[in-house]
Amino acid sequence: MENRLKHHREAEGWSQGELARRLGVSRQTINAVETDKYDPSLPLALRMAKLFQVSVPDLFIDHWEPDA
Repeated sequence: MENRLKHHREAEGWSQGELARRLGVSRQTINAVETDKYDPSLPLALRMAKLFQVSVPDLFIDHWEPDA
């Protein structure tokens, strides 16, 4: 899975701490998501997408394809 959270955060000029504050989570959570050590819950992913005004698949791109 490709994670674009850092890209969107940096485009806004926000630190991990600022993004964490806006989302109501810890800075460690943001770091873990950005470094692919933690997959966010669906509610958190939805809040992230809403904050950046993008869709969840724009933040978390899944390259998985089903077998034919």
